[in-house]
Amino acid sequence: MNERIIGKIKRVNGPVLIVKGIQDARMMELVHIGEQRLVGEVVKLHDGEATVQVYEDATGLRPDDNVYGSGMSLSVEVGPGLIGQIYDGIQRPLEELMGLSGAFIARGLSFDAISHIKQWEFTPVIKKGASVSRGMILGTVQETNQIEHRIMVPLTIEEGIVTEIVKKGSYTVVEPIAKITLPGGRIVDVPMVQRWPIRVPRPTKERLSLDRPLITGLRVIDTLFPLAKGGTVAIPGGFGTGKTMTQHSIAQWCDADIIVYIGCGERGNEMTDVLREFPQLIDPRTGNSLMDRTILIANTSNMPVSAREASIYTGIALAEYYRDQGYHVAIMADSTSRWAEALRELSGRMEEMPAEEGFPAYLPTRIAQFYERAGYMKTLSDREGSVSIIGAVSPPGGDFSEPVTQHTRRFVRCFWGLDRGLASSRHYPAISWLDSYSEYLDDVRHWWSEHSEDSWYRNRQKIMDLLQREVRLQQIVKLVGPDALPDTQNFILEVCSLFKTAFLQQNAFDEVDRYCPVAKQVKMLGVILAYYEKGSEAINGGVPMVKLRRLRAVQDMARMRFTIKADELHQIDRIQLRMERAIDELGGIYEH
Repeated sequence: MNERIIGKIKRVNGPVLIVKGIQDARMMELVHIGEQRLVGEVVKLHDGEATVQVYEDATGLRPDDNVYGSGMSLSVEVGPGLIGQIYDGIQRPLEELMGLSGAFIARGLSFDAISHIKQWEFTPVIKKGASVSRGMILGTVQETNQIEHRIMVPLTIEEGIVTEIVKKGSYTVVEPIAKITLPGGRIVDVPMVQRWPIRVPRPTKERLSLDRPLITGLRVIDTLFPLAKGGTVAIPGGFGTGKTMTQHSIAQWCDADIIVYIGCGERGNEMTDVLREFPQLIDPRTGNSLMDRTILIANTSNMPVSAREASIYTGIALAEYYRDQGYHVAIMADSTSRWAEALRELSGRMEEMPAEEGFPAYLPTRIAQFYERAGYMKTLSDREGSVSIIGAVSPPGGDFSEPVTQHTRRFVRCFWGLDRGLASSRHYPAISWLDSYSEYLDDVRHWWSEHSEDSWYRNRQKIMDLLQREVRLQQIVKLVGPDALPDTQNFILEVCSLFKTAFLQQNAFDEVDRYCPVAKQVKMLGVILAYYEKGSEAINGGVPMVKLRRLRAVQDMARMRFTIKADELHQIDRIQLRMERAIDELGGIYEH
């Protein structure tokens, strides 16, 4: 990296610097400040002065300290070795930083994001003389037991001819593994390591339709409010409602190939729990550690605020890199509210005109730019890959009308609203079936039809209708009590109560209940609706509701989420058969 002095500090305002005497600087250029070489980025140029955002603690910086330009944008380093790493907001490996400076990160430290000395077993997949273009795959490296890393032609090379490629063997990421001759005759060395600006979306060939759900194993999500692969969802909720816990469960059990977890501005002790727990979580696919397919980005609330602003771009740039290799990636951003607060603080220090609640006027634009980088894509190498964004939002006091939640709702198509009342009653996950919605229902309907014999969409509509009717009936019950309702209406309350406890609730610590496969979800919903339909007929025929409630099969339904394993789904059919026979017998008794 060729550094040159581009100016001197004129004014220091926390993490925001005014640099004077600017001669040769570019917008969004990566710079280093002072003799400690603190990392920063040019965010504004005006009349011979530049505004620089510092990504480290700016304590000790003085006017007239030199500012050095790098000639490049703030970028991520990508290549074999990313999986399993723990980075800060600007992709510095935290374990290496701790080894050098201890528990508190010293300023001015710089490490390679991935090891430049570790050797990887590279296997070429193309031959000398092959014509290549950007994004094409040159060879593969087995990065973990589960992830095959595909080395691609750099996106800066439009096309060329492979004039040399190494044989199968062990190489470091900085050694050239190929030479490509460009149309003008210039020869370019291609190593395994590459760089990409974090704020620039990686190009793709085509954006595909979102027609496959991201299966999470959580019934309230998969059945009622599904998220498509390549889709976007917001999880808003007040303090203690379970945002982080829900994201942990999705990270462990969803059918994405790779997880990128961004701890953006969260409390240090909460992030510590994440860093301790993730390596101990077992990947249900392989039985190995979940870290074999996970990248963690930790930027806690006591770290520099400007690095918090950069952290979600770092995370999505890494996700897009693996998407381009043909993988399905899920991003957990926890939480975008802290990121928006970083924008507000930096905007205030730059003396920009504030909008609602002090947030900058460009807040909606930044939120949209982030979520628009999700999608199900056809990559430049003609593979299919996706980036799904699951963003937690932490509205102050649980107020969903505040700006971050409202603007996020405009740009996501799925909304899992967490309810404090449910969380307080230990109902997990505390996703409100009244406040939540998904606009992917019609998109994933065909997939669900193939996996549920066309019953999912119809049954979902029925149960959502019952839940809406229950809300209206509960209002009457609060006024006059349940005894004022006829059995037909009390039975709706009874079935919805059964549905909430037997279906919507899920125990993350139970071996059987913590993950529910699609086939079990379909059968569980089917038997509950069969109970409603059969029971309604019996009540209309004169059977008291209390008799239905006491049926042994109904008690079995209430326990089926714990007692029936994924390979024992025929037991649900038996419960339904016993339930229907028992109701028929009751009907015969009361008919006479």
